[in-house]
Amino acid sequence: MVGNNLPPPSDVVQLYKSNGITDMRIYLPDVDTLGALRGSGISLTVGVANENIIDLAANQEAAAAWVDANVKPFVGDVNIKYIAVGNEISGEATQSIVPAMQNLNASLFAAGFGNTIKVSTTVRLDVVANSFPPSTGVFAEPYMTAVSTFLASTGAPLLANVYPYFAYISNPQDIDFNYATFQQPSKTVTDPNNGLVYTNLFDAMIDAMYAALDKAGATGVRVVVSESGWPSASGTVATIDNARAYDQNLIDHVKQGHGTPRQPGIPIEAYLFAMFNENEKPGAPTERNFGLFYPSMTPVYPITFQ
Repeated sequence: MVGNNLPPPSDVVQLYKSNGITDMRIYLPDVDTLGALRGSGISLTVGVANENIIDLAANQEAAAAWVDANVKPFVGDVNIKYIAVGNEISGEATQSIVPAMQNLNASLFAAGFGNTIKVSTTVRLDVVANSFPPSTGVFAEPYMTAVSTFLASTGAPLLANVYPYFAYISNPQDIDFNYATFQQPSKTVTDPNNGLVYTNLFDAMIDAMYAALDKAGATGVRVVVSESGWPSASGTVATIDNARAYDQNLIDHVKQGHGTPRQPGIPIEAYLFAMFNENEKPGAPTERNFGLFYPSMTPVYPITFQ
């Protein structure tokens, strides 16, 4: 939504439906979007703004008010699946993640929605140290142990933003391009600690997160990929052909339902970033070119979701 030329929410919902897209993630509880989703059947992840987390952690009343404003009016007609307490939080605010999740979870239960809406947080892969080989993954910060314990106690997944693109451009000498984009012929990577064989970087990154969860005593917590994608312009490997290859191959990989080598019995749930190119997104030019669609709602490249 970080653009000044994007279509109205009602048109976006129709675009989702016409393409058979069944799940949506929004980063803030946008009232117009929530209203447009009524009766659509689309499952929704709603984000809590990073700047609100300290207040929600310190104040149960603030958490109750957040649920009253952003969940209660819509929950009968909108399939709210997850509440994501912040996105890629860093620094001192990380100490507020678990108290905020606890307060929001309590407020959801008080309102009668706690069994159907799960509260989590969204992290970058760099919360994991020693991510290669995957079995050596361990959380780099103590707060992630508390996050894992909370998720294990509620049955909620950990939401993780997983980007082979950023891993590849930071280390193209050691990472095979086809391995990063699900393409063949690709080198396979064997984890020497357990013999598991990886045919793509995406699975290896997820399994590093699972290894970290195991070490934190949260073996039963599922990883949901809350963002993944590949930019289509403004970078050396940020091209339309590469973006289409990655995103289509990711969709096809996930739809097979095989899970990862470490968790073969758990189908992967993943969200592609992003629906639209965003002309006001800060950062490198590639950041404005992750969209599957132009703001005109024409595809940046052909892709099949079903």
